[in-house]
Amino acid sequence: MFDAVLRRRLDGPLARLAGHIDRPWLTPDRLTVAGLVTGLASGALAASQLWGWALVAWLFSRAMDGLDGPLARRRAPSRHGSAAGGFLDITADFAVYGVTVIGVAVGTTTGADALSQWLPFAAVLLAYYVNGAAFLAFSSIAERTGRRIDDGRTLNFLGGVAEGAETIVVHSLWLIFPGHAALIAGLWAVVVAVSAVHRIVAGYLTLRRPDDEKS
Repeated sequence: MFDAVLRRRLDGPLARLAGHIDRPWLTPDRLTVAGLVTGLASGALAASQLWGWALVAWLFSRAMDGLDGPLARRRAPSRHGSAAGGFLDITADFAVYGVTVIGVAVGTTTGADALSQWLPFAAVLLAYYVNGAAFLAFSSIAERTGRRIDDGRTLNFLGGVAEGAETIVVHSLWLIFPGHAALIAGLWAVVVAVSAVHRIVAGYLTLRRPDDEKS
């Protein structure tokens, strides 16, 4: 919901930071992999109830995810390099999102009713699955049919209530307040589900528009 506004405000600072870290050995793909590895580590640390370290790893992971794009644009890569980097980036994001949800679920569910405690986290994963399927399918079809939404990113992103900024905040909150993680997860599952429905409807209506109404 806030990604477009934040992107406009952070584009300049992130571009300057990318300039400071621009070294021949540090590629955008390596930043993406660093974000993936530390994101997976965050999930493992949460499962071990090392909440502070899990939060540090999560925030570092998202920082790397925010810097790989500006560094790639600074390097002005070929279209094929950009496409490969975009594919790696979105795949890493989904892996990190899933593992961190499972890590928090493992770290916070105990006792005889552990299965029922998993339900809010399972609902988050289901909502992520539907949400991701909607925007990835739209991105592919929009590219093929000439309805591309060009905001500088590799994929065609349909806006939604739950986007990257909200995800960072929510995943941080249940690491800061693990005792309330199930409640946070339940509320977040509803928000992501609403976002998924919005993306499905918006994508369907966009793709149904006649060719002469393309934006």
